[in-house]
Amino acid sequence: MNFIYKTLKFKTNIDFLSILFYYISIQKRYGNFTIPFIYFIKWRELVDISRILNLQCILFILIAIGTIASKKGIIKPENKGVLTDLLIYIFLPANIISSFNMKFTLEVFIKFMLVLLFACLTQGICMLFSRVMYNNVEERKRKVLQYATICSNAAFLGLPIVESIYGAEGVMYASIAMVPQRIAMWSSGISCFTKAESPMKVFKRVALHPCIIAVYIGILYMLSPIKFPAPIEYTIKSVGNCTLSISMILIGTMLGEIDDVKSIFSWLLVKYTIIRLFLIPLGAVTICYLFGLDYMGTGVVVLLSGMPAGSTTAILAAKFDGDYIFASKVVVFSTVMSVISISLWSLILPYLY
Repeated sequence: MNFIYKTLKFKTNIDFLSILFYYISIQKRYGNFTIPFIYFIKWRELVDISRILNLQCILFILIAIGTIASKKGIIKPENKGVLTDLLIYIFLPANIISSFNMKFTLEVFIKFMLVLLFACLTQGICMLFSRVMYNNVEERKRKVLQYATICSNAAFLGLPIVESIYGAEGVMYASIAMVPQRIAMWSSGISCFTKAESPMKVFKRVALHPCIIAVYIGILYMLSPIKFPAPIEYTIKSVGNCTLSISMILIGTMLGEIDDVKSIFSWLLVKYTIIRLFLIPLGAVTICYLFGLDYMGTGVVVLLSGMPAGSTTAILAAKFDGDYIFASKVVVFSTVMSVISISLWSLILPYLY
């Protein structure tokens, strides 16, 4: 066993916790003949387990940092808007532009279209669930749950999660997969609280969103033979790398603002969380698998579909007479639970391909 550990450590830089977890999992699968089988299992399976375990630890630590910073008054409620703006206007766009630093081919274009198509189908699943799953809920809470089912936190949380698992190429496809949700956010999503905006206003909001503008720039950059000078390219990449840390710390500040953590638990929240984090991704993975979307495309679509409620849920609830307190609990509870669900989906997906 010591020899195996040294070999694995040397070849893959995988920590002991990952190896122990893997050892136990395949012992259950193959019985006492575990050690011989370790040489015949795909290396990717072991690497995926290590990556997901490490990612889960990182997410919990970053959330804890945000929670402590909020409790200690280091990050005040009035300062959260600054961090949010930095994410929307600087960190996320830089991350997206950096992800397009690759050669454009016909294969890439076809994959763009397929990911966009399956993202549209998945958004349709979200809208269907929002219509049929909350009919017996009190109106002010129903508005919140319907919006939170249509519009997730895929931008703030989904893009950095996809990057940590699938790298820059995953972010590129994820930025395309985000387009249907951005359209739904300003049409069917906003109509949960008030009258939907006109098609022209929806188009302008989506087309001029900083992250969509970053997609335009990224596509032009990928098509252009001219590349950024090294200092500019490194700066864009460095700024984009801040996305995961800032987004998870922001989520931690939400948790830090709740005095009684036990108060965020209710069976209605559990129902929403199961729908948002498990049933919608289950529908997405079924469609992607049946119609033959490849491993990375499926992973991007499924992970984005399984993101928790976005912070705009609470903002719109406060503005349009929804249940603001309940909306805040929806955001916090689903976000905390998503750390577990993201890890589970990330472990399940490799077994399908």
